[in-house]
Amino acid sequence: MIDTPTVTSKTRELHLPAIGLGTRQSQYDDGVRAVRTAIQKGYRHIDTAARYQNEAAVGEGVRESGISRDGLFVTTKVWWTELHASALLRSVERSLSELKLDYVDLLLIHWPNPDIPLEETLGAMARAHQQGLARHVGVSNFPVAWLERAVALSPVPLSVNQFEYHPYLNQGKVLAACATHGLTFVAHTPLGSGRLLDDPVIAQIAARYDKTPSQILLRWLVQQPGVAAVPKSANPQRIGENIDVFDFSLDDEDLRRIAGLARPDGRKSKVAWAPEWDTP
Repeated sequence: MIDTPTVTSKTRELHLPAIGLGTRQSQYDDGVRAVRTAIQKGYRHIDTAARYQNEAAVGEGVRESGISRDGLFVTTKVWWTELHASALLRSVERSLSELKLDYVDLLLIHWPNPDIPLEETLGAMARAHQQGLARHVGVSNFPVAWLERAVALSPVPLSVNQFEYHPYLNQGKVLAACATHGLTFVAHTPLGSGRLLDDPVIAQIAARYDKTPSQILLRWLVQQPGVAAVPKSANPQRIGENIDVFDFSLDDEDLRRIAGLARPDGRKSKVAWAPEWDTP
C-alpha cells in the first residue's frame, strides 16, 4: 500500500490527499470494486457527485474496505440546477443518505449557474458546513471571475476549486487565483480523457523514467504547489499505477516540456452550461 502525501492549506486547515479516485461513470458493481480496490492500494480521497448517480456504490465500497471513517476524505458535489438554498440542502441530505455517511469532507458546487444568485447558493453551502454535514466547502469549474465573486460572497472560507487540468490545457490564471486566495486546485480529467496517453513527448519522458504515461502526467500535476488530482479508473492495474507517483520527481526541463504541450483546443469539458472560460 502506498502512503499518499497530502496537499495542505493551513489557512483552511485542509489536508487533501494529493491523488484521489475519480468515480464518474463508475456505476454500481464497478464502482464498489473500484473504491474498494483504490482504498486497498492506498487511496484516501474518493471523489463523487450527485450527478454521477453512484454515491450508493461509493459508500458501499468504503464500507467493504473496512477503513475507519476518519481515515478517509470523501468529496461530493451539488449539481448546477440544484443551487437554490432549499434544493441544495435537499441534495446534500440525499447524498449523505446514498453514501450512508454522517458528513462529507468536502462539498462542492459542481458548476456555476448564472440564473441562481451565487450568494444564496453560498449561504446554503455555509449552512451545510455549520450543521456539520460538510467539513469543507468549495467550488468546481469556476473560472477566475466566478471564483473571485465566490470568495468575496462566501460566509465561510472556500477550500477548493476543482477544474479540468492537464498538459494540453493551460490553467495558469485559475492556478494563480487559487494561490492568491489559499485554495487548493484539484485537477479533474487529469489525463485529458486519455488523449495524452499517446502523446509522443509524454511517451518519451515515460520511457526515460521507466514509468507509464499516466504516471508522468499525474506526477507533473502533483509536483506543482497546491495541486491535487482525481484520475478516474475502474481498472485495478491502472488504479494502482495512478497512485504510484511518489517515488520519483520530474526535472525542470521535463516540467517545461510537458507544460509546453498546451494548445488552443486542449479543453475536454465542453458542455452547454459551461461558463465563459479564461483564455491563456
